[in-house]
Amino acid sequence: MTLLFLMAFAMPIAFSVWLALLNNFVVEAAQFDGADIGLLHAIREIPGFLAVGVIVVIMFVREQVLGLISLIMLGFATALTAQFPQMGGILMLTFISSVGFHYYETVNQSLQLQWLKKAEAPQMLGWLLAAGSTATFLVYFVIMVLWEPWGLTYNTVYMVGGGLTVAIAMFAVLAYPQFESPTPQLKTFVLRRRYWLYYALQFMSGARRQIFMIFAGFMMVEKFGFEVHELTALYLINLVVNILVAPLLGGIVARYGERKALAFEYSGLVLVFLAYGGVYFFGWGLIVAATLYVVDHIFFGLALALKTYFQKIADPRDIAPTAAVAFTINHIAAVGLPVPLGLLWLASPGAVFLLAAGMAATSLILALLIPRHPSPGLETRLRGPNPTPAE
Repeated sequence: MTLLFLMAFAMPIAFSVWLALLNNFVVEAAQFDGADIGLLHAIREIPGFLAVGVIVVIMFVREQVLGLISLIMLGFATALTAQFPQMGGILMLTFISSVGFHYYETVNQSLQLQWLKKAEAPQMLGWLLAAGSTATFLVYFVIMVLWEPWGLTYNTVYMVGGGLTVAIAMFAVLAYPQFESPTPQLKTFVLRRRYWLYYALQFMSGARRQIFMIFAGFMMVEKFGFEVHELTALYLINLVVNILVAPLLGGIVARYGERKALAFEYSGLVLVFLAYGGVYFFGWGLIVAATLYVVDHIFFGLALALKTYFQKIADPRDIAPTAAVAFTINHIAAVGLPVPLGLLWLASPGAVFLLAAGMAATSLILALLIPRHPSPGLETRLRGPNPTPAE
């Protein structure tokens, strides 16, 4: 459990430094526009699309070791980001850091679902989310407070943030034993018919998440002229809310079930994305946009219900290979959407957010198919012959 918390704390240090500075760095260093930022995120998501390769890697490397190696890769690439301020260098290091990030996330999700008991998983996932939010909070707070007074540079912050993640991962490699999984994992490609609803929800999650990840922060810089410390202050407010709310979200999932939790999340996201569109179509101002950004993150926190839904319906042996397959499915849209969305952004930024509202509505319809008490053989509310556990 301590190792899970340490890993949950280490990853956001490098990733949050990269994300906090990204929009300002690419605009100032390489004069990125909407199409360029779309290309960057398309390349960033390619390793996520290839996350199914984790199945091959874990034939030779334990999941725990792979997760820590991936953290080291993420930290190392983040540390070097400002050393290559041209388009090619930014894209290259983004790809390397993304391999580390996505392989870590795939393995981390697998280990969480293997090591946590079903009864405690929603609450513990909420606390793990809070731990990650705390690390991100500390990163954003330091950037916001010290950026101007200390005259910090992109290179300094990238080097320190990436270096800390590498140091924590190296400590975890040396300090912790190799833990055994309660159930030996299948090390083959697993794609089961009875998991179809989980796959569909993962696909829509990837499509919807891309719009927020790419364009919500970019909007604050392009439309409202946010500087590094101002954008970081917004992230900071967001993190304070998440630290307080994340453990409560786990309790909500445990009490009300995955269907109600996800339905509430997706209903809220429909309204949020419609309101984002209103910022462009009706000229709603900075306060509205900033408020939506914070509310958006709160709703996304309920996505932990998707993990616990799968934990309840899965064969325990399927967790590792299905985590890899699900990450690949999640990133099908993530690879294909950023470039066309970047071009659509040039024509109509508001239309991008309306598209996201439609994706959230589709997710809502799918979430309503989740049973109140999902289990193997009761994966959806649809009637008909149920697939066997091996299908």
